[in-house]
Amino acid sequence: MTAVTHQHPTLKALAAPGDEEVAQLDAWWRANNYLTVGQIYLRGNPLLKEPLTAEHIKPRLLGHWGTSPGLSLIYAHVSRLIRLTGQEAIYLAGPGHGGPALVAAGYLEGTYSEIYPDVTLDEPGLLRLFRQFSSPGGIPSHVSVTTPGSIHEGGELGYVLVHAYGAVMDNPDLLAVAVVGDGEAETGPLEGSWKGVSFINPARDGAVLPILHLNDAKIAGPTVLGRKSRDEVRSLLAGHGYDVIEVEGSDLPGMHHRFAAALAEAYGRIRAIQRSARDGDWDGTRPTWPLIVLRSPKGWTGPEKVDGITVSGTWRSHQVPLSGVRENPDHLRVLEEWLRSYRPEELFDESGAPSRSIREFAPDGDLRMSASPHANGGRLTRDLDLPDYRDYAIDVPTPATVRAESTRKLGELMRDIYTRNPDRFRLFCPDETNSNRLGAVFEVSDRGFMEHVTADDTAIGRDGRVMEVLSEHNCHGWLEGYNLTGRHGMFATYEAFAMVSASQTVQHGKWLQEAAHLPWRAKVPSLNILLTSTAWRNDHNGFSHQGPGLIQVVLNQRGTVSRVYLPPDANTLLSVANHCFRSRSYVNLIVIDKQPQLQWLTMDEAIEHTARGAGIWDWAGTDAGDSDPDIVLACAGDVVTMETVAAAQILKEKLPGFKVRVVNVVNLMTLTRPKDHPHGMSETQFTELFTDTVDVVFAFHGYPGAIHQLVHGRPDADRFRVRGFIEEGTTTTPFDMTVRNRASRYHLVMDAINNAKRLPRGATALKEWCEAQLTRHQEYVVEHLEDMPEVRDWSLGDWAERG
Repeated sequence: MTAVTHQHPTLKALAAPGDEEVAQLDAWWRANNYLTVGQIYLRGNPLLKEPLTAEHIKPRLLGHWGTSPGLSLIYAHVSRLIRLTGQEAIYLAGPGHGGPALVAAGYLEGTYSEIYPDVTLDEPGLLRLFRQFSSPGGIPSHVSVTTPGSIHEGGELGYVLVHAYGAVMDNPDLLAVAVVGDGEAETGPLEGSWKGVSFINPARDGAVLPILHLNDAKIAGPTVLGRKSRDEVRSLLAGHGYDVIEVEGSDLPGMHHRFAAALAEAYGRIRAIQRSARDGDWDGTRPTWPLIVLRSPKGWTGPEKVDGITVSGTWRSHQVPLSGVRENPDHLRVLEEWLRSYRPEELFDESGAPSRSIREFAPDGDLRMSASPHANGGRLTRDLDLPDYRDYAIDVPTPATVRAESTRKLGELMRDIYTRNPDRFRLFCPDETNSNRLGAVFEVSDRGFMEHVTADDTAIGRDGRVMEVLSEHNCHGWLEGYNLTGRHGMFATYEAFAMVSASQTVQHGKWLQEAAHLPWRAKVPSLNILLTSTAWRNDHNGFSHQGPGLIQVVLNQRGTVSRVYLPPDANTLLSVANHCFRSRSYVNLIVIDKQPQLQWLTMDEAIEHTARGAGIWDWAGTDAGDSDPDIVLACAGDVVTMETVAAAQILKEKLPGFKVRVVNVVNLMTLTRPKDHPHGMSETQFTELFTDTVDVVFAFHGYPGAIHQLVHGRPDADRFRVRGFIEEGTTTTPFDMTVRNRASRYHLVMDAINNAKRLPRGATALKEWCEAQLTRHQEYVVEHLEDMPEVRDWSLGDWAERG
């Protein structure tokens, strides 16, 4: 490692702690390690004031020891950096199951007791801290939403860097210390997230300090990077654009000196990069940001051997090194020796509180990483300055006579949100912003990019704030980090490929669900996801691009968090988007295609329809409202809405007197019962739309089972006949996609006849006509390579105006 030279006096002091400082560092680290082991094992005797017995041991031993000493070492040294420099910092633990180490850190800093007053800074509080860990009624074993200072769950590995990079965007004063576990480094999301360094602008953004924690072992064997040569690891990281600083060892106090010097060097380089960019002494070249590789033993300071088998430094220390403590007296003896090796009598006073020296080690107030407002982003959130979305309305003189690319209007709205909110709004999209018709944002912002650009590149450069990278994991994770630190945005992607990052959607939803139970967690801007290039209109790309699965994923989340919107046109989309941008702590899923589509509602109608979530389109049906209809045709989704209205028109023209009611659903969650979701409509409202007895033919954008799930418990739910995506797809015409999935207008007409209360005259002939139309369609598309004119150019025309 290169020595730190010619630095500011503070950095020199940071690099070379004196003996007294090292002793204080080591004491804090030993205290943290002691608390970590105590959380895993102890249910009594928290300060070892008497010999340890089996009754003092938890009945179930859960937790992860192996990575924890390294996490604690890093935390201690970053805390010292903060104390000496005043730097605002947050700590993201990629090895998420090192949870007890981060809980211990918050406790030693005093934050834990401030947030959870029952966990006091004394012996009873210490016992409560131990007993609650990974226990019923307590806290999880990993770094979770309950852990103060955390914005990163870590239970599912792979996202620490994307969260860190998202956290520092438009956050110039923040340092995000992101510890990457070498097991985590094997995951696909993490492998792709090193490239975040190519998108951070030092003049406007904060900095991420990745620390790759190599201890050569995961749960049951070696790690890939742990076994690679140092040259290969260094070359890999340097190739990603990092300046690698290496620290290795287990000797004390030597490791404290070496890590302090490494951290000082890294921090000095970060500050030099930022000063250069912010003082105007920068040519725009992408900086080479520092990265630390820390090599320390797995389970450092724990038992060297258990039952004659080496544990420390191996995978055997990953979780619970001594698993038979209650039954095996030798294990119990080793555990007591292990705990006493940290000399707790030096670390805690007679009351059980951390010693004065350890308490004074923490930075002041909000500079404590466990108390940082950046890790409780609702405290920093400012509302967006939103333009009036009504100003972007499409004029719809009559339904289904105007065609437009609905998402293009959303792009115009977001363009002006960018202008009015230059420090707290971003769009994240995997190289598809123009493709998804959101390109108006490029009128006011380039794509952010710190690598070199050429004369052929358009709308791209170092000052851009539209985030495009061909990775759903990066885009999704960046937005999560951006949201959780208090800023707003949207993740837009092709519908089928939202499943690439679906697990992130699930994990973020779980975070928000649990945060809702914690009064100290302030609400954060919602995670807004736009799915476009949808299954029904990816006819040109084919089966690989046809999949509406994320709807089902979000539906399965708790009602306190999940929201699914299927606006059928531009004005409804604008109304929905305005609501989502104003909301807090939800997962808002919006699904609408980007292709030119018929427009149905005026802006005033769209606002009313969105507020209700679902409504009867009287102009589309033939239901006079004085009695129950013969059939209800319901729809949710843009393409299936067109097919439903077209089916209603066919029934009106060919079966006069047959009463059809058309119901459109924009907020999918209104279909549920109020006890199942806060947006669920009342029994009275549900009956007003769907009756209690009439069969419902429901055309749905997603998988049919979703509607059956949502209407479960409603009156005679079996009367709902759902047509939706049934995994039938290929490269074909737009209408053929509806035919293949048996959701076309002709299928809906036949369903209406088959399920109606009465069989009207002419119904059999109409069914035969529909079958003939489907046969004609098959022949026509093969011969002409496009849909039949009456389908391709269909609109309501004069009929809508007369209706």
